[in-house]
Amino acid sequence: MSTLAPLSLLAPLVARIESSTPAHRDRAIDGLRALALLAVPTGHWMLGGFTLDADGAIHNASPLSAHGSFAPVSWVLQMLGIFFLVGGYASVLSYCRRSGGTAQWLGGRVARLGRPVLGVTAVWAGLIAVLSAAGVPSDSLHTASTLVVQPLWFVGVYVVVTALTPVCVRAARSLGGWAAAPLLLSVAVVDFLRYGPYAEGMPSWLSVLNILPGWLFAYQLGVSWGEKRIGRRGAVLLLAGGAVLFAALLVLFHYPASMVGVPGEARTNSHPPSLLVLALAAVQSGAAMLLRERLGRVLARPALWAPVVVVNLSAMTILCWHQTAMLAAAVPASYAGAVPGLTTAPDTVVWVLARLAWLPLFAALLVLIGRYTRCFEAPWTRATTARRAVAGVLSAGFLAFALGLA
Repeated sequence: MSTLAPLSLLAPLVARIESSTPAHRDRAIDGLRALALLAVPTGHWMLGGFTLDADGAIHNASPLSAHGSFAPVSWVLQMLGIFFLVGGYASVLSYCRRSGGTAQWLGGRVARLGRPVLGVTAVWAGLIAVLSAAGVPSDSLHTASTLVVQPLWFVGVYVVVTALTPVCVRAARSLGGWAAAPLLLSVAVVDFLRYGPYAEGMPSWLSVLNILPGWLFAYQLGVSWGEKRIGRRGAVLLLAGGAVLFAALLVLFHYPASMVGVPGEARTNSHPPSLLVLALAAVQSGAAMLLRERLGRVLARPALWAPVVVVNLSAMTILCWHQTAMLAAAVPASYAGAVPGLTTAPDTVVWVLARLAWLPLFAALLVLIGRYTRCFEAPWTRATTARRAVAGVLSAGFLAFALGLA
């Protein structure tokens, strides 16, 4: 009976979530978003590690540097394609149902994204000062600030693609599911110029041209999907075509296998996105479209639906604070010396097993941190202009520190 007691305590919450869910709610879309959200901390926690120097400071390291065979793990954990797909789908529905103008609609979405980012960076500005006074090595603080900022690039890109929703809607209504094809072609051309026979002499900034079309690709697919311009046949084409392109890029064109950057490697698929990222996004998008109805039936079960709701309600908290949860374990551990899976080099299978064992602690710390930081997701009704200005100054100061400008 004692084993079942925690479950019985959750039963009222599950029932309350189920009863408050509208009948028209698309559970599959929320389920896909939750899956993509949870892949972010899992990926960062498993594909990012630390080393400890002689002064006791921690530095970033990656298990992929020593274990290239782990690259397929990044194919599973890199789910930004799903995130942008679902984002485009949800945005087009919200945009078409808006009660005010486009500017008002966009302003509301930007505010929901901006508040948590301002919150985490302002809090970390204070933490840097406190931790520095407490004697935490400056190299550890720079490592920590880099990790905190690392996921936030996504928010800026997401704001830009969201602002392009009206354009994406028009493209979907004109070109249907093929509206994303020009974006794929654009990235392919830039990749050819970067890595093809004429790569020598090409300007280094050329890769920047891939940032917008690279991440807009899956978003546009989501908009076309939301406009009902992609059916089962289109989903199969995305899945099969993306898989063929993915394999060809790896085998014939020797693209890096990892979907995330590997220290020491000259090429990366993710910053900015290469054609391989779009191929994976096509596979993920096609699979998501084909599995949508089945996933919806699975999530009709209240016990499975409740966690999805909780994750979605805490989306920005998870994104902004999951690196802080890992650091909350790693920084204190650095004072104990070499702790397997935390401060030891991620170059052995032992490290991988130890890191897996640490994941529950990271998750628990994230839940604890989120209990106090989720308030940043709600409208700041009590925040005066002066308080917002202070938060902005603190945020700017932290970003300058993280980027090495201060």
